[in-house]
Amino acid sequence: MTAICVDDERLLMEETLALLGALPQITRAEGFTRADEALEWLGENRADIALLDINMSEMSGMELAALIKTKWPETAIVFLTAYPQYAVDAFELRATGYLLKPTSRERLERELEYAFSRKPSHSAGHIVMRTFGDFDCFVDGEALRFRQARCKELLAYLVDRRGSSVTRAEAFSILWEDRLYDRAMQKQLDVIIRSLRVTLQEAGIGAVLEMKGGTLRLRPELIDCDLYRFLNGEVKALNEYRGEYMNGYSWAQLTEAYMSRTRELAARR
Repeated sequence: MTAICVDDERLLMEETLALLGALPQITRAEGFTRADEALEWLGENRADIALLDINMSEMSGMELAALIKTKWPETAIVFLTAYPQYAVDAFELRATGYLLKPTSRERLERELEYAFSRKPSHSAGHIVMRTFGDFDCFVDGEALRFRQARCKELLAYLVDRRGSSVTRAEAFSILWEDRLYDRAMQKQLDVIIRSLRVTLQEAGIGAVLEMKGGTLRLRPELIDCDLYRFLNGEVKALNEYRGEYMNGYSWAQLTEAYMSRTRELAARR
């Protein structure tokens, strides 16, 4: 696994690199004191995980994380910071982990093990939908990239509905909570649905989306999904769930609450 560390305090960056170098899971570790240097490196190289300091002068770790997740969604994000008040914002940005500085090898190793455990392998299935933490879709192990964020959110919602049909009005209310469903916004929804269909078709998985009579539904039998395995009582999925589901989507909170309660009950048995 390849890791990068971005911290504008060189000494702390080098200390983190030393910790990474001592971990058997890490085959390559690169350090940067500037966000633009890290982005330039990522343009030509792949990182499985990025450890980012939050409080940096030229570009904050939050801003850098947003850019990384947009361009390289398969890269896991772990924040390193001395300020615990940033924790909520960190997870809203779909961070995989959050560590307070100074950290230790043991704590760092635990976070990396969790991050690596959430990466799907080619053997996991042709189409993999990951919902624990941030939502992502993988086709043969490669993260699917969407033209617009709302296309990804619409797919996430269809996954959450577990094969139930969703009307266009319902889809609109999920994507634009505070807007009126007028003629102009109906056209905006058309654009999102069309873009999602094109993305899925280009990836060779257009069959997962079914459209009939003005409704949309996902075909759950065609995908491997941690949510579905969790709801089926799979022990591995129950153990992998850490209380985070579809980070960043307010409509996901109801399912998240149900899953957390289910996990608590399972742990008592």
